[in-house]
Amino acid sequence: MLQGKKILLGVSGSIAAYKAATIVRLLVKEGADVKVVMTPSACDFITPLTLATLSKHEVPVTISDNQSWNNHVMLGRWADVMLIAPASANTLSKMANGACDNLLMATYLSATCPVLFAPAMDEDMWHHPATRNNISKLLSYGHQQLPVEKGELASGLFGEGRMAEPENIVKYLHEHFSNHSAQSIDQQQVDKTTLPLKGKKALVTAGPTQEPLDPVRYISNHSSGKMGIAIADALATAGADVTLVLGPTGLSAGNPAVNTIRVVTAEDMFNSSAAHFTQADVIVMAAAVADYRPKHVADIKMKKGEGDALTLELEKTKDILRTLGATRTDKQVLVGFSLETNNEKEYALKKLREKHLDLVVMNSLNDKGAGFNHDTNKVTLFDKKGDARDLPLKSKLEVAQDIVTAIVDILHYNSVPLVV
Repeated sequence: MLQGKKILLGVSGSIAAYKAATIVRLLVKEGADVKVVMTPSACDFITPLTLATLSKHEVPVTISDNQSWNNHVMLGRWADVMLIAPASANTLSKMANGACDNLLMATYLSATCPVLFAPAMDEDMWHHPATRNNISKLLSYGHQQLPVEKGELASGLFGEGRMAEPENIVKYLHEHFSNHSAQSIDQQQVDKTTLPLKGKKALVTAGPTQEPLDPVRYISNHSSGKMGIAIADALATAGADVTLVLGPTGLSAGNPAVNTIRVVTAEDMFNSSAAHFTQADVIVMAAAVADYRPKHVADIKMKKGEGDALTLELEKTKDILRTLGATRTDKQVLVGFSLETNNEKEYALKKLREKHLDLVVMNSLNDKGAGFNHDTNKVTLFDKKGDARDLPLKSKLEVAQDIVTAIVDILHYNSVPLVV
């Protein structure tokens, strides 16, 4: 399977770099033509001479060397696949954000072939939200991540983040080229596996709303929008055409394919959501919309009065989920959120029934690490029948992926004809 394949191996600075020698040896043994590019810090762990001897090619480390120029553009165009192993947390961040400060990154940005990466780092770094976000970006670019393994780490701890063993990496390359061959036979079937929501339109709401009292003050809540943004990114990674209606927050979607509409008030959010609702196959209402707004908004800043109290008259805002849910079709998947401080299950199931939902995501402010502003969440998913699936505390990116998986399952179930 690897006979004659041109494989470009990128080695970054990690203790796992010593495994690069075994990777090259195994690939060459199977008949692959292997070239290696290293970062300067990778040379602290394994020498270019070692990899050059095994690959039978010079191993460049810098753009220029002894008056000569290492052509990163041609390297990127030469390969059938680029494999970055190990991919340190630092290199993953540079890849995700397009940084170009070494030869490996210049070659990566010039690559016209599929890119695979094998992460290698300590467990806490692996689970950090920044790393998860970087990996989500890379997956959205169409890159493939090799699974990390669990074992002894450089820190002395035992956990996840260990780079895949060379033998497993070679097996993954076999699968990659096998899938690539199958893709030319049946591209549509591959798309269903790798992009289960390709061709679907998704609408997501996220963040808080702000309901003005006067030109200076407003009523709002503590929502950051992180959960809804993570869901929008995960839906786009799964192939969906995503529109994100986002309340006032300094955050943005990480996936460049997400179309973001920024709004401020509950009325703004309703109007933007309604404009895209009927075309959407999947709707996820994750925003924390204000339930009330001031009945009268002052044209000028209100001054502190003589008394010790201020009385405000409030009126209900439009219930976006209930209003739009009443117009949904059976072909649409509608997901809502239920954030409570007491009687959580009772209120979540009530929302599930009354707002015509296929799925409700329940979380509680009583759970440590869950709710507003955290990078983690602990939720329970209730399906249309009221059956519950409890998820442990995870990063919001991982929770978003679980929610998208549940959505894909619902769409698949709805598409299967009943046999009488």
